[in-house]
Amino acid sequence: MRNLFRVVRQELSVTVLRKSQKLPYVPTEEEMKRFYDVVWNAKNMQNVLILKTLMYTGVRVSEFVNIKLDDIDFTRCQIKVVQGKGKKDRIVPFPSGFKEILTMHALQMEEKGATFLFESVRKKKYTDRGIRKILANHAKEADLSQPISPHKLRHFLFTWLKKQGIDDALIQPYSGHESRQSLEIYSKLSITEAQNEYENVIKNFPV
Repeated sequence: MRNLFRVVRQELSVTVLRKSQKLPYVPTEEEMKRFYDVVWNAKNMQNVLILKTLMYTGVRVSEFVNIKLDDIDFTRCQIKVVQGKGKKDRIVPFPSGFKEILTMHALQMEEKGATFLFESVRKKKYTDRGIRKILANHAKEADLSQPISPHKLRHFLFTWLKKQGIDDALIQPYSGHESRQSLEIYSKLSITEAQNEYENVIKNFPV
């Protein structure tokens, strides 16, 4: 039936009206700095590392909780995401400046007999819900306009990379998106912010 309707539309030149895609909320840089300060001031280093790992890698929360110690290449500053979305493996980078503290954490986890990069005090890997709860609690303390979720951190990273001029071809392999077209949302978000900046300065235009 779907194919039949498609043929009929083509024959009658009927245009299908598609609902415009709503842009997701992405925290501003100021909000992210305020959020990080709250996490840091709580003096829970594991939560600080959880936040930084999510922010630097852009992995989905379902992928994050399954990162094992053996999945990390500290020499190349890479993490292997095993069986991510679509049951596909991929490699994600993290900053070289993050290597030292992440290595120290991993060594501590190894001494405790851990399997996963992040485990609770009960020596069990975190759940999606557990990570979301940690972020939500800190976001409330930071008095943000909207809660912070792992996916919003992912949006923030890729939007920020686009603003820095990083090409989709470089972002796609470690974002886990199937196509470069899927990254279009981050271009739109970047343009939206640029438009806001334009509105701020155009008020002072001399003509």
